[in-house]
Amino acid sequence: MAIITLISDWGLKDHYLGAVKGTILSQIPETTIVDITHLIPSFDIQQASFILKNCYFNFPKGTVHIIGVNTEASIKSPHTAIEYDGHYFIGADNGVFALIFDNEPEKIIELNLIQDSDYFTFSTRDVFVKAAVHLANGNKIEELGLERKALNDRMHIKAVVEKSMIRGSVIYVDAYENVITNIRESLFKEIGKSRRFNIYFRTPGYEINQLSLSYNDVVLGEKLALFGSTGFLEIAINQGKASSLLGLKMNDVVRIEFDD
Repeated sequence: MAIITLISDWGLKDHYLGAVKGTILSQIPETTIVDITHLIPSFDIQQASFILKNCYFNFPKGTVHIIGVNTEASIKSPHTAIEYDGHYFIGADNGVFALIFDNEPEKIIELNLIQDSDYFTFSTRDVFVKAAVHLANGNKIEELGLERKALNDRMHIKAVVEKSMIRGSVIYVDAYENVITNIRESLFKEIGKSRRFNIYFRTPGYEINQLSLSYNDVVLGEKLALFGSTGFLEIAINQGKASSLLGLKMNDVVRIEFDD
């Protein structure tokens, strides 16, 4: 049974989601459609990529992932289908794929499909679904268009090492207002070498000098830092809203200073 996932910035108010699901089901009624989220801020490929990057691998190999964010095609950002790590991804090559993948995809195909509609404002329904159905039916990705050698690049904002300090930034705030940074656990261990440290952020006097394993390691309302399931450093408050209470927003600097 085919699995198709959807991630978009459509929200839940309008007809877009229903139209896409209906189009899929009218062609392959037995498909399992999974909504990853439709609450991405408008056109925000950074947040879309973060969410999809951290969950696509939990699906079975052969799953088709449709990205309905900033989907308008152009010469610079063509509609594209990709095979990567046993999964298929369909969307506009506007940089979102480069943010999702850590390695080169196995195949990159620029879509060459004749859409059934005369309108060019709903690419997800009129182009991406057509490609997804093709792949879900077990057809070859090469039949969707012309092969490309590389994706449009979109640089990851990486944490920077300065002597005994790691300088990172906030890359995501979840629904609980837990703040996720771009500081990887592997980098923390490499630079820290088990030394004592302090984690500093925007609000003075709120540094953290130890890591927790879970939110309940501290008392209710207390701030904490841990490496969560994403592998990145997370700043949180036990049953509280770290983003609001600590004044941490997207792209804010978070630094870790280690004792010499």
